[in-house]
Amino acid sequence: MKKMDIIYEDKYLLVINKPTKLLTINDGKTDHTLYSMAYDYVKKQHKSNKIFIVHRLDKDTSGVVVFAKDEKTKLNLQNNWNNITKREYIAVLDGILESKSGVLKDYLFEDKNHFVHVSNSKQGDLAITEYKVLKYAYNKTIVNINIKTGKKNQIRVSFANKGYPVLGDKKYGSKNIRLYLHANKLSLILNNKEYTFVAKLPLDFKKYI
Repeated sequence: MKKMDIIYEDKYLLVINKPTKLLTINDGKTDHTLYSMAYDYVKKQHKSNKIFIVHRLDKDTSGVVVFAKDEKTKLNLQNNWNNITKREYIAVLDGILESKSGVLKDYLFEDKNHFVHVSNSKQGDLAITEYKVLKYAYNKTIVNINIKTGKKNQIRVSFANKGYPVLGDKKYGSKNIRLYLHANKLSLILNNKEYTFVAKLPLDFKKYI
């Protein structure tokens, strides 16, 4: 079992750089998750310690995940999440995206098979995704992404709908082995203090970055 990549820790928070191919929480089938690793870690420090899920990343997405160490902190973060956080991602897109920057605004809905679609009739939840092109390499586009909403699969679905799926996103149209989507930066305000957490890029991103 690999050791956790801890970005930050204090009496309120435990922040981890999640690797790809690891679930954030149990899906009813897999016991080994980032949460189980965090749980074991805090229990080894003291058996009375607790850990709480605040948010999650998809299994194939790597990067910053924040856990709370008490229920008050968890509720404070969850109840105000979109207002007190800024979340940035790095993604490698299939193809050359000619617009150097922009904002994607899509209405998303999830079908009974848990597949998220863009609605042409503005039904569903509005997802707002800002992006800026960082560079081009190997007929791919590397983008910095700032999400204004936290909708399921919003980055993956919105770029796939535009014709540039995230490299490795087999669910939404790409054919690479690894999903090249990394939550590289998360800023938040807690107890009147501002925090910024940065997760180093996985080694296999360096081919493009």
